[in-house]
Amino acid sequence: MNRLSEKMGMTKKQVALFLDELAGLAYKEARNGFTIPGVGKLVVVDRKARMGRNPATGQPISIPAKRVLKFRIAKQAKDAVLAKRGK
Repeated sequence: MNRLSEKMGMTKKQVALFLDELAGLAYKEARNGFTIPGVGKLVVVDRKARMGRNPATGQPISIPAKRVLKFRIAKQAKDAVLAKRGK
């Protein structure tokens, strides 16, 4: 938060308030897909029911269908973080 506060000319308290509001908005809009440009997208994904295996006993088990929340990283963010040093 220190760097963001300095770069934006805001107090740390203002930055914290902004980030709290951004998180709240993301929670409300996740069902429609919430995008932070250059960072990624928060999406709800429906997983199908499937068969799995109990790791302790090896017995097959039925895993029910469910909805999960995923964050898909933007290509721009991947390229910036995973860029090779020689470039």
